[in-house]
Amino acid sequence: MILKYLIEEFEHEVSSTRKLLQMVPEKDLGYQPSEISWTMGQLAQHIATIYYWYVGTLTQEVYDMAADQLKVGDPGDINATLAHFESNVEKARVALKSLTEDKLEDEWTMKMGDQVVLGPMKRSRVTRGFLFNHIYHHRGELIVYLRATGNKVPGLYGPTFEESQNP
Repeated sequence: MILKYLIEEFEHEVSSTRKLLQMVPEKDLGYQPSEISWTMGQLAQHIATIYYWYVGTLTQEVYDMAADQLKVGDPGDINATLAHFESNVEKARVALKSLTEDKLEDEWTMKMGDQVVLGPMKRSRVTRGFLFNHIYHHRGELIVYLRATGNKVPGLYGPTFEESQNP
């Protein structure tokens, strides 16, 4: 039963993430709110990349990110980021649909080479915490970047202030 709801939430939130990424203008990809922050382009690309991590997280008991050969595009090209997002969403969708309720209860660990980064923990917990909530967190950051640069923000859970003022 939990898996059914995770898949439904995934599909709904993919649409919201797509709407948000499509609002990122090429002209502001270099915007960086502080010297220790990512640029808007890097943040958008990170959001797109998280969907790639679904595969290792949902199909492997131990996901070694150091062994993974992830290729990302140019964070200065929003079209490359959008293509990266769409490709990764398809991979994530396949991985999510390969799960069973029993597999959600399996122990899972993330490593970076010999170093344990996360876990061990139940796959259901890492799916919610590391995958879903991680995306939501960074989407919130991207919304702040968009507002700080004077760009429009799409309503993800209802209309934004601007949308409500212009019916």
